[in-house]
Amino acid sequence: MAETKDAERDPGAVSRFVERFAAQLVEAGMPRMPARVFAALLASDAGALTSAELGEQLQISPAAVSGAVRYLAQVRLVSREREPGSRRERYRVHSDQWYEAITNREVIIKRWEDALGEGVTGLGAETPAGRRLAETLAFFEFMGGELTAMMDRWRVHRDKTFGRR
Repeated sequence: MAETKDAERDPGAVSRFVERFAAQLVEAGMPRMPARVFAALLASDAGALTSAELGEQLQISPAAVSGAVRYLAQVRLVSREREPGSRRERYRVHSDQWYEAITNREVIIKRWEDALGEGVTGLGAETPAGRRLAETLAFFEFMGGELTAMMDRWRVHRDKTFGRR
């Protein structure tokens, strides 16, 4: 069932936002269908919709919804939850989805650092390729430290701006 507050909105305005924001996400590298599903979830008051609701709103197949949600769950932008008393799933975007997605990148950056460190050792730190890898490694180490500090500052700012969680 569609959400009451969402039903009061101009569906055209919602659709324009979803498609415009999804286009920005696609430009940044997200696949098109996950971008559309994510934008639709962001635009819903409850932050959660069923597969049927997403399919109807976006005019896409259940298979397209399923594939998009699988991608979004893997990158930790949405989660699945069961509707009470039903076998239907709802897909939810959380208020801290960006925090979760960025924090998840820390794990990836650490893996890159490990691989780059091995590369520097294997290629030799004084070779042109070794120096290039060492500089790349230094960049990711710097970014990792900055990211951790930035996320700490974000939590303080979020709590101050939107109230404690």
